[in-house]
Amino acid sequence: MRTTVSALLLAALLAAAAPAPQGAAGAPPGPTAAATAPAAGIPPLTDERGRTLTLRGWNVEDKTHRGDAALSAVTERHFRDLRARGFNFARLLVFWDDLEPRRGRYSEAYLGKIERILDWAHRYDIRVVVDAHQDVFGPAFGHRGIPEWATRTDGLPFTPHPDDWFAEYFEPAVQRAFTHLYEDRDLRRAQAAMWRVLAGRLAGHPALLGYDLINEPMGELREGEDLPTAARRIERDHLTPLYDRLADAVRSVDRDSWLFVEPTPIVGEGVPTGLGRVDDPKVVYAPHFYDTAMEAGADYDPSAGWIEAYEAAVTRYPRTYRVPVVVGEWGPLNNALPNMGRFYRDALASLDRYSSGWAGYVWCYGGGYCAVDETGAFRTNKERTAAPYAEAVAGRVLSRSPERLAYVAGRGGATVLSLPPSAHGWRVTVEGRAWPRAQSVPPGPSVRVRVHAVPGARVTVAVTPSGS
Repeated sequence: MRTTVSALLLAALLAAAAPAPQGAAGAPPGPTAAATAPAAGIPPLTDERGRTLTLRGWNVEDKTHRGDAALSAVTERHFRDLRARGFNFARLLVFWDDLEPRRGRYSEAYLGKIERILDWAHRYDIRVVVDAHQDVFGPAFGHRGIPEWATRTDGLPFTPHPDDWFAEYFEPAVQRAFTHLYEDRDLRRAQAAMWRVLAGRLAGHPALLGYDLINEPMGELREGEDLPTAARRIERDHLTPLYDRLADAVRSVDRDSWLFVEPTPIVGEGVPTGLGRVDDPKVVYAPHFYDTAMEAGADYDPSAGWIEAYEAAVTRYPRTYRVPVVVGEWGPLNNALPNMGRFYRDALASLDRYSSGWAGYVWCYGGGYCAVDETGAFRTNKERTAAPYAEAVAGRVLSRSPERLAYVAGRGGATVLSLPPSAHGWRVTVEGRAWPRAQSVPPGPSVRVRVHAVPGARVTVAVTPSGS
């Protein structure tokens, strides 16, 4: 998402707007290892066989290279390593400025590179969401996303903030560019045409799960308007019709893939979205999960109640409109601070309560936000993201945790468990009219275990480390 965040623009404005943590009587359940039931009123993500999916994965990106070198930093190794650690999901960042560098001229080479990446993902059985990414609108402001030819500023000023780039979203020129993207008819048509080209090329690819229609959309604040109020207005008046337009464009060439829609990033501060219903039967709500203080370098403070406030706010939209949730980005920059182990435990427990999955930020080999170092070893606390889970459940989930799954079996085929690499191995036991009844998994790389059950049977699957 960002390397630093303007505390002046975000924290101060949002402190009064964010919901306070609830008292014990009304608070969301705290982190626990016990199996929890799916969040009431939030439907699961499902596959073509009707199985309940759980996505565990990471963003995959190349923000550095452009033109002929675009996407060259994304390699087959990314997908091989994701699957080797037990992950089944990637959110792939693509850029409109690379796809259509000149108006009406689409890059066949760029489309071919995206297809090649999807081929790698399919080879390792990784599901992919293709994300139309933008940071600070696009290259007109020194970033990536919307092409320069589609950037209109009305001559308003722009001042770079090299030490706090998220603050550039509040520059007058950037804000006006968003307004023109949302309101100018020719830019609306151009964005829809871009999606028809992209989805028309990728539709039907076996690795493709869906499309994230625009990353972290922002907009223009009005005079005297605070940030939470502006965010809700932008989501209601600009983003809802934008998503309806782009859904129509995608559906003209792809009837099957899921459409991922994001609120503004302000939802990360526990502010409920103003986004309305998107008129499509396969919509996924895809918020991001970042805390202002931690993005600015602070350690996690469990007493601040941020996770509880975020969960209370972010679940309102999917409950209201009955759509699944997949968190498209999350994870702190400074993941080795003293309380970050507690953060990962609390965050993962919260995500499990209401979401069908998540993509951490970001699968790369190095420092900063990277999940792993140059050798491929997890960086501090990132290894906590690799845990047992049920990739696909053939039936109705009653409760789930990394250690235990209970469901009523349906007719969608096998239930698939993903077990990460282990130095000790795993023991899988099954109760109910299902088989195999027990299975020992030796120490070594990640494995997937398939459980078959009689339709209608109540099944319980337990996963424990061998020798425990």
